[in-house]
Amino acid sequence: MKLFDNPETDRKFGRMQWRMLFATMIGYTLFYFMRKNFSFAMPGLQQDCGITKSMLGNFLFWGGIVYGVSKFVNGIVGDKCRPKLMLCFGLGACTLVNLAFGFGPQIASWFGGATGADGVSADVTALAWVFGVLLVLNQFFQGTGFPPCAKLIAHWIPPNELATKMSVWNTSHSIGGGLVAKVCGVIMGLGVIGAANQGVGMWKWCFWAMAALGALGLLLMLVFLPGTPAEEGLPDLPGTGSKAQVPGSKFKVPGSKSQVEGSREKTSEPHSFASDNRTMLQSVFLNPVIWMLGLCNFMINAARALVADWGPTMLQEAKGLTSSEAGTVIMWFEFAGIAGMLFSGWATDRLFGGRAPRLCVFLMALTGGLIAAFWFLPVGGATGMLGSAALCLAGFCLYGPQALTGVTATNTSTKAYAGTSIGFISLFSYIGVSVSGKVCGSLAQQGWQTPVLVITGVAAVGSFLFLLLWNVRANSYESH
Repeated sequence: MKLFDNPETDRKFGRMQWRMLFATMIGYTLFYFMRKNFSFAMPGLQQDCGITKSMLGNFLFWGGIVYGVSKFVNGIVGDKCRPKLMLCFGLGACTLVNLAFGFGPQIASWFGGATGADGVSADVTALAWVFGVLLVLNQFFQGTGFPPCAKLIAHWIPPNELATKMSVWNTSHSIGGGLVAKVCGVIMGLGVIGAANQGVGMWKWCFWAMAALGALGLLLMLVFLPGTPAEEGLPDLPGTGSKAQVPGSKFKVPGSKSQVEGSREKTSEPHSFASDNRTMLQSVFLNPVIWMLGLCNFMINAARALVADWGPTMLQEAKGLTSSEAGTVIMWFEFAGIAGMLFSGWATDRLFGGRAPRLCVFLMALTGGLIAAFWFLPVGGATGMLGSAALCLAGFCLYGPQALTGVTATNTSTKAYAGTSIGFISLFSYIGVSVSGKVCGSLAQQGWQTPVLVITGVAAVGSFLFLLLWNVRANSYESH
């Protein structure tokens, strides 16, 4: 799609647009590597360290709350600072925390917990506190990953292509989740196959291996990740300047008109800090569409947490799979999500006129039915293809709405507040993750059937909430 009359400017903008897209995909995939590895280390933490499911559920609950708050706070910060600096800082911090995870027993011993010959702290309470604090720190720094990506995407991708290209970007979630599932599943299995120690200590390598990849990725981001078009000496996206209107409001969204090539962004009219905050309130915090998207995100991520956080444990305990087999199933769940996101982005732009909630109504309803089917069908072995296929199809359906809520929030609040609006609805997302992690962990003490059926109902509620957004406009830019 041609954006600028000047051919050289148009070519350079197109090249930088794709460079931004793939660099942020790699960067966010690395964040995922260093967040989802905890789920695959959990069986080892139970076996080697004596950490109970209840403790792990508490870790997931508070970690999810902190992550959601961090994405919200950093979303506001991200709209006001350089995205490249923010992403690189967060990636480096997560690398250090993951390195510390592997030394959890040694750290616990510094605080009074005796350490046995196998290197595991004999004081489970002290060890639990160490893992809990490290998880909270990791989740806080994880919250610095998405806001700069959202800001860059909103500044480089035109609104009529946002669903398609942001869905391509959102595959980083599933690429990260799928690869970490397989790699960590293999790591956890290495200590079991033909080994006398039965895998003691292998959970540490789930953290150390991902920290090594994080350090490598940080170097790549410092070299290849671009800033906004203005920071790269390019004009702003046409049609996304200061004339954008807040739905139902008389206030103008502060933005930029396209200037001559090489100029930096300038607002078309002066506005004070107070007026900017007032406009933010209208665009995000007092916008009923954003609130409803937040509730939808709660349901989406509550459903996703069952598989993403508890999936490896559930598949091993309820379906009798090995750690490696469970990792393979989760990997295909995540990879099916990639196909789902790509399809959802294409269908939103081409079939639904940019109105993503309409597609999400059907996808969330299908998600609930497929999760229920997964539970009642066999998984693993010669007869287990149907159950595995149902879970993978659930991933295909579920990841579409997850990608599209961010698209809808960005187009509703405009690029001026993309980070803030996505950060706000993400707060709901990880309240959902936290509640689901805690509730599923508690219910699973008596078996896995109840949590699976509860999550089936959650997906159905999500479908209804998206139905309430059926008539929402495709975007809030005046040109549309």
